[in-house]
Amino acid sequence: MSSPCLLVGDIGGTNARFALASTDKPGFSNEITLQCDDFESADASIKHYLEQVESGMPDVICLAAAGPVVDQRVRFTNNHWLLDGESLKREFSISKVLILNDFESIAYSMPFIDQDDLLPIGLPLPKPLKKDHYMLGVLGPGTGLGAVGLRKYGDTFIPISGEAAHSGFAAETAVQIEVLKKLRDRFDRVSCERLVSGPGLENIYWALTQIHKENRIHLSPAEIFKAAIDNTDMLASESVQLFFEVLGQVAGDLALTLGAYDGIYIGGGITQRYPEIVANSLFRSGFERKGRHRSLMERIPTQLIMYKQPGLLGSAYCALQLAD
Repeated sequence: MSSPCLLVGDIGGTNARFALASTDKPGFSNEITLQCDDFESADASIKHYLEQVESGMPDVICLAAAGPVVDQRVRFTNNHWLLDGESLKREFSISKVLILNDFESIAYSMPFIDQDDLLPIGLPLPKPLKKDHYMLGVLGPGTGLGAVGLRKYGDTFIPISGEAAHSGFAAETAVQIEVLKKLRDRFDRVSCERLVSGPGLENIYWALTQIHKENRIHLSPAEIFKAAIDNTDMLASESVQLFFEVLGQVAGDLALTLGAYDGIYIGGGITQRYPEIVANSLFRSGFERKGRHRSLMERIPTQLIMYKQPGLLGSAYCALQLAD
């Protein structure tokens, strides 16, 4: 009897990554990245992927998606696809389809990522997660800001997902207060995501140019980072430092909200591209600066996720559970 075909994916606004999940333990192979704009629908991209890897029709489909999942449906804000679990069941004549939020899938991957693929940021150094019970938090800036928790009870993993990134931004320093004032002139409401994301870094840079009354051309996040690394633009350097300081504050808020005292893990492409900047930034200072709870925060380890495709790994774990 042949093994079941477990199709997994991680779909964002631009790219759709697909792979075949292992059937014996959490893992995947045959990874291919496709451009969403090249396909009319998710169904079409999946069929193209299956042809490329010369696979038969899937028995299980588990997809992570960059957006809120409501009734197993995701409508992307920067992608023309509508991801619908029931439609996928009909299209591929299967009953086992699961749609996950992308950071929910990353959270599922954490128990299966080796320490070699994690980079500690500051102290304390991490300890191995307990076998029977723990609570951790995962967040990361990209096109938006993702945030989720993962609790383990015995052999059960319980993800805690929502839209924490859209909680209101709480300024903690004099500079942050001035930045907040400028952003409130630009937006009806200033959420954490307005600062801690790729577009958020652009917002910080714009606000600092307004504060310093300087006329600057618009810079992309990559250009801001390059100017900061090359030390050619002091406002870019200040923007990057403020960006990671606020990321630390938001990470600390998530730890307190969830009771994620076993660790906070930072994912997303931005932090993977600039690990040394994160390590030497004000991230940990922002994380620990929680007033009466500083001593508690000082005991919580923070780490960068350096594993390349945690979303696919988490989806592979969930696909394996569905196949049982």
